[in-house]
Amino acid sequence: MTTNITNMHLAIAKASAFSSHQVSKSSIADFSSGAKGASCAKLRSSCHIASTKLSSQNVKFSDSRFERVITKAVSASSDTKPLPGLPVDLRGKRAFIAGIADDNGYGWAIAKSLAAAGAEILVGTWVPALNIFETSLRRGKFDESRVLPDGSLMEITKVYPLDAVYDTPEDVPEDVKTNKRYAGSSKWTVKEVAESVKEDFGSIDILVHSLANGPEVSKPLLETSRYGYLAAISASSYSYVSLLQHFAPIMNPGGASISLTYIASERIIPGYGGGMSSAKAGLESDTQVLAFEAGRKHGIRVNTISAGPLRSRAAKAIGFIDMMIDYSLENAPLQKELSAEEVGNAAAFLASPLASAITGAVLYVDNGLNAMGVGVDSPVFKDLNIPRDPKH
Repeated sequence: MTTNITNMHLAIAKASAFSSHQVSKSSIADFSSGAKGASCAKLRSSCHIASTKLSSQNVKFSDSRFERVITKAVSASSDTKPLPGLPVDLRGKRAFIAGIADDNGYGWAIAKSLAAAGAEILVGTWVPALNIFETSLRRGKFDESRVLPDGSLMEITKVYPLDAVYDTPEDVPEDVKTNKRYAGSSKWTVKEVAESVKEDFGSIDILVHSLANGPEVSKPLLETSRYGYLAAISASSYSYVSLLQHFAPIMNPGGASISLTYIASERIIPGYGGGMSSAKAGLESDTQVLAFEAGRKHGIRVNTISAGPLRSRAAKAIGFIDMMIDYSLENAPLQKELSAEEVGNAAAFLASPLASAITGAVLYVDNGLNAMGVGVDSPVFKDLNIPRDPKH
């Protein structure tokens, strides 16, 4: 396949300026099975870093329970020819993903799927994690994770410092302003980031909320303080309201907004405490109201994905993620470990014209675990002839 190469800028956020990198790639996607011939991407730095050639890599998985959904690149971003079949085509679209701080969570997977479908990627990273994220990105530590199905690298056009707990500069307490972890960064409140994106790019088409934090998540709800409860709501739920409030005015009509929720919003998940279950319930309720308001006022669709458990760094902080993954493997209709890419692909669908009539919805991407009323691995059911996946 002949690909057209386009140059874009990878800008890494610094204190008050951004260093520029040029990346050449091709990455438009049709979601189907199979692999495509790998191409080579070149990363050239204007900061006098030597050019590095990056070749495609085949990722191998040793766990037979883990089945990947392949995102297949089929065209170049400069190609306007209609794609065959019924593709997820996001060419010409720009996405802002809030909450990426490493390369192994759902936010990163969503960014990759959107990029594979042709979207331009902007990222908002929590201020204290910004330096590590930028450094890792610049030094190539994420290069393996950035590889798209066609062998090129996912481009991140710009990284913005962001702390979605604060809406405006006036909301930031003095102790946070003077905190050394925030030193050197500016314009990182939600309002300021939205203004910066407008100034830099004019508009966006896709907004992704991949943010959650509960300082007392390991505490039972009965032992959660008012501070811990409200902090969980603020960071994990209201932050989505704030993002839409400030970004919706710069979103193009027909745009899409997506957040991530969890089944603890409607089912009891012992150990998922500190008000986080309440925050997810609020997020899902807000999704419906925001779908109505943003739909009527801005022509924007608003949905949320209820994702199953993933071994991300953030999830490991809860302390029992391995148990939840094992529970899902034993009890979900599909006995396989959920991959981040499957959630990313679902998000790409929701962001695409294929989902143009879907809004206010909770989309479960959890191998069907949400449908279960009991845990079939219970000894109570030992005498029942319960079907099992022969590969499990």
